[in-house]
Amino acid sequence: MNTKTILNELRKIVGVDYVIHAPEDLLVYEYDGSIDRATPQFVVLPASSNDIIGIIKIAQKYMLPVIPRGAGTGLSGGAIASHGGIALVLTRMKSIIEIDPINQIAIVEPGVVNIDLTKAASKFGLYYAPDPSSQKACTIGGNIAENSGGPHCLAYGVTTNHVLAIEAVTADSSIQWFGNKSGIEPGYDLRGIIIGSEGTLAIVTKIVLRLLQEPESINTLVATFPKMSDASNAVSKIIGNGIIPAAIEMMDKLAIKAVEASLNAGYPPNAEAILLVEIDGLIEEVKNKSVSIQNICKATNATDILIATDEKERNKLWAGRKAALGALGHLAPNYYLLDGVVPRTKLPQVLDEVAKISKKWKLPIANVFHAGDGNLHPCILFDEKIPGETLKAQQAGGEILELCVSVGGALSGEHGVGIEKMKYMPLVFNEDDIGSMVRLKTVFDTNNLLNPGKIFPNTDTHSNLTLTQTGAIRRAGPASFI
Repeated sequence: MNTKTILNELRKIVGVDYVIHAPEDLLVYEYDGSIDRATPQFVVLPASSNDIIGIIKIAQKYMLPVIPRGAGTGLSGGAIASHGGIALVLTRMKSIIEIDPINQIAIVEPGVVNIDLTKAASKFGLYYAPDPSSQKACTIGGNIAENSGGPHCLAYGVTTNHVLAIEAVTADSSIQWFGNKSGIEPGYDLRGIIIGSEGTLAIVTKIVLRLLQEPESINTLVATFPKMSDASNAVSKIIGNGIIPAAIEMMDKLAIKAVEASLNAGYPPNAEAILLVEIDGLIEEVKNKSVSIQNICKATNATDILIATDEKERNKLWAGRKAALGALGHLAPNYYLLDGVVPRTKLPQVLDEVAKISKKWKLPIANVFHAGDGNLHPCILFDEKIPGETLKAQQAGGEILELCVSVGGALSGEHGVGIEKMKYMPLVFNEDDIGSMVRLKTVFDTNNLLNPGKIFPNTDTHSNLTLTQTGAIRRAGPASFI
């Protein structure tokens, strides 16, 4: 392979300033939100679908892997160039092409930052519902890749529930539309197949999204509980009574301790667990649901209920939840973040087992998670400088993932599989299952050049990935997200 020739060909497409090749510059693109690392050979920043077509043609000519990349906030290693090749960074493609307030849709490019879409839509009394905690940084394209969720996915669903259509460049360098503005189309749901495929099937270049009307009323409250099991039971009873809040988030004592030390968000510092619950809708509906939820919390041993009285208090309560992971840096220099899903009714049992795993491995585990849909985010705290601590964290994490699957849960709720969970896929899928999915990828990508070495275990043997640690282990800090 003639590196200079490839470099010149890429520069002809996007310009000299948008091809990165110097080793010291490539370091920035070695990792995403995990600590797994691998260096791409080239980083290219296209400005259009036509740029991407040209880049794909070069990749096919020289058999170079292409790794689509957004803001790099992913937590499973999905944007890591595990086979070298071209890191295709889509952050220049950040145009909000259209907001149609009558039909309540938006057409955007993949590099649009999640929260910027809601800011633009708010001028029309609209908003975009999926809200990952990294929404101030993550891009819509990255959300598509991982089928991202967020605190409000309980009532409103994850990314796939808000995507009407996708324009994508496929591995044969053609442009195709999957879906349409109506969201209804006969035949195979290829739009649904692309969403959550982690850049392994096609490169998304435009997205038609559903927008929602801003609610008439919002009520946010924090309920304090003496036990995690009490808080878990409250979650089941709220939903069991037919009440679906916009969000139900849970935090344990360790997470509360970190948040209060960092942000002073107003959470009770001595609580064993809190539920952050938000209800939205019509004024009377919200009022009635709020009373019902408060009564359920009191009946399940809540010791205190704090209700936000204005937007400032509401934002403060949410700021504590969304900054919880960064706050863990007050307790330990590193964490291993997991992303498993369990049935809501299994929350008390699973959290008890997580506590036992914490005791077994002598590692503190902070729990911050989307309780309403059983999407757990246990954070195993450790110090990588202590010999053996990293391996202990990995082993504890593996046991937690196995636990989630054993009670009828799933390996991931919103972070994706990427590199992190590949080896755990056989816990959920047999060889035939995985074989069928691999064959689907082959239909879209015959030469396996789009983000190879992700999702599926043992499908190739030529990875040049160098991992310093396995899984979504990274240094805690203010840029940490769920």
